[in-house]
Amino acid sequence: MTQITTETVELLDQNDDLSSFKNEFYVKNDSIYLDGNSLGLLSRRAEQSLFDVLNDWKEHGIDGWMGGKYPWFTLSEQLAEKLAVLVGAEANEVIVTGSTTVNLHQLAATFFEPKAGKTKILADELTFPSDIYALQSQMKLKGLNPDTELVQVKSKNGMTLDEQDIIDAMTDDIALIVLPSVLYRSGQLLDMERLTKEAHKRNIPIGFDLCHSIGAIPHELSKWGVDFALWCNYKYVNAGPGGVGGIYVNKKHFTKTPGLSGWFGSKKESQFDMDHTFDSEESAGGFQIGTPHMLSTAPLIGSLSIFEEAKIDRIRSKSLKLTTLLMDLLDQELKGVFKIVNPLEDARRGGHVALMHNDAARICKALKDNGIVPDFRAPNVIRLAPVALYNSFRDVYDAVHILAKIMNTREYEKYENKREVIA
Repeated sequence: MTQITTETVELLDQNDDLSSFKNEFYVKNDSIYLDGNSLGLLSRRAEQSLFDVLNDWKEHGIDGWMGGKYPWFTLSEQLAEKLAVLVGAEANEVIVTGSTTVNLHQLAATFFEPKAGKTKILADELTFPSDIYALQSQMKLKGLNPDTELVQVKSKNGMTLDEQDIIDAMTDDIALIVLPSVLYRSGQLLDMERLTKEAHKRNIPIGFDLCHSIGAIPHELSKWGVDFALWCNYKYVNAGPGGVGGIYVNKKHFTKTPGLSGWFGSKKESQFDMDHTFDSEESAGGFQIGTPHMLSTAPLIGSLSIFEEAKIDRIRSKSLKLTTLLMDLLDQELKGVFKIVNPLEDARRGGHVALMHNDAARICKALKDNGIVPDFRAPNVIRLAPVALYNSFRDVYDAVHILAKIMNTREYEKYENKREVIA
């Protein structure tokens, strides 16, 4: 491998057609932020759109529902048009609403329809715990025992999944499949198109949790025929802590009655009639439950305007170059020190690099004290996510060299190898 030098990364930065977007974000000069796969940074546009919505409340009061700069009554649908581009869907197949777990409850309640001989949900043992909690709850609500009816595909190595193992688990008794698009620990990107095709061969509805892929990779949910999806918008989409999430429902399912009905899923023209007969909107909007959280939605306005300009294909291209550079530098500067547990192939890797080390918790503490913001995942994984919109190639170069210093001097040994409350 050719030696990677400062000149190498400076040339990459000079040829980076997304470099100007870094100026859109509040990036600290004395640190390198590599934790965008947990919480994206604040952009100036997101800050401004939050102020704008606050001002509408201040100036218009209740009339903000239909007046002001961003009328609240239709804001979720307007933003959905922009989000639809990121997930490869028609505008009415997407809605901005809820949180990841609430949205999963809604979709599982809608699509999980157990019947004799077909009572199980297929998931995996590496998915984010909240997804499993939601699925277990939905099974209990239907009088089923999750210990026997929730099937979790096993991992051969504790970090990644074999798609053939998932397909082999699509047996006749499976009533629903819910999987992550990208595994949150290892960064493995699953082949959603293949898995959807195999599920539909067996007449099983399938949905994906896109939390670790939206804003980092392109999707083609409608083209692939995915039945439903859900996600948060506070990671790569940079909509702020606790920012409102999203739902995708394939248009072939618009006539399904939402499993959890609420007044904001009503048809717009009759919503304020206050009739006790629920008349669901025949779009993804029909799967909304309660009143939109305007102040948690507002930053998404500004954030999505950046994605409109940057384009998700260009973001993905740079993201792959950043993570490839990161892995190559690790091989150059710290060969054999860490085990890289994410897939090496571009087509199978999400937006972050995952390193395994027995001292991972205290290495993360040392990195933070040296101005690098990483992410720790128990028991022994360091996640590093160089984000295309606000990280440069020089950021990656400097971060790896700081990590090399920490490892070579064994600086990390002065820290306790135990995670903080928030890892």
